[in-house]
Amino acid sequence: MSNLTNYHSHCLLCDGKAGMDAFLRFAVAKGFTSYGVSSHAPLPYHTHWSMDWENMADYLAEFNTVKQKYADRIEFYLGLEIDYLNEEYNPSSKHFQELPLDYRIGSVHLLEDLSGDIVDIDVSTPVFKDIVQRHFNGDLELLVRAYFERQMRMIELGGFDILGHADKLHYNAECCRPGIMDEPWYQQLVNELFQSAAQHQLMVEINTKSYEAYHVFFPNERHFKLLHSLSIPVLVNSDSHYPERINASRMEALVALTKAGFTTVRQLHGGVWQDVTID
Repeated sequence: MSNLTNYHSHCLLCDGKAGMDAFLRFAVAKGFTSYGVSSHAPLPYHTHWSMDWENMADYLAEFNTVKQKYADRIEFYLGLEIDYLNEEYNPSSKHFQELPLDYRIGSVHLLEDLSGDIVDIDVSTPVFKDIVQRHFNGDLELLVRAYFERQMRMIELGGFDILGHADKLHYNAECCRPGIMDEPWYQQLVNELFQSAAQHQLMVEINTKSYEAYHVFFPNERHFKLLHSLSIPVLVNSDSHYPERINASRMEALVALTKAGFTTVRQLHGGVWQDVTID
């Protein structure tokens, strides 16, 4: 099929489980036409899941080596998944803009709690529930609003091309308070987020990483019609940390997009983002 692409993928220099060569080898074997690596960008401190700045030269060198090796078989592109941390450290920051990247994914994984400490909310449901209690005084709405505020500010500052796994916390939030996505204030936050994405001409990824396990996309499938009504270009990304997961739930996402009215998905070919018809 012509929709075999993926631009959200990790490698051994962050929390991926294989090197770039293994991902490209698998992509070629599966018939992918275009592929991108987007490791978690360095933060101003060390984490177990993000790249360190001292490894950036290795990241660039590994990409160039693998790109050359597979040049006659697949288009390979260089990206980063960059976190919004604060006003000084986000996708628009100079040190990220100066890197020779083909694209940038803007994502929110981190929040500032009531004490001003940074907490990672991209965690399992039990850990998430504990974070709500210990870091936000049990106020789930406060946490959710803080999350959306950071996404909105990241969009305002710009410097990236793709909004990464938008509204990812909805799964854990629903586990904490079933029906929260139906509450008017939550729906308003979602509407404002995607209206802002449309105004800033961003692409929105349909992140399939958790579909097989939890039967959810990020953003949730219920928002696909909103994305379509706002004429937001979408692309299907697997957020893969394992080579064998690069095509996970792609077909299910394409079917869901078609039901919502989409006829194309955005892909990178010849160095240019293009709208390609959904097979």
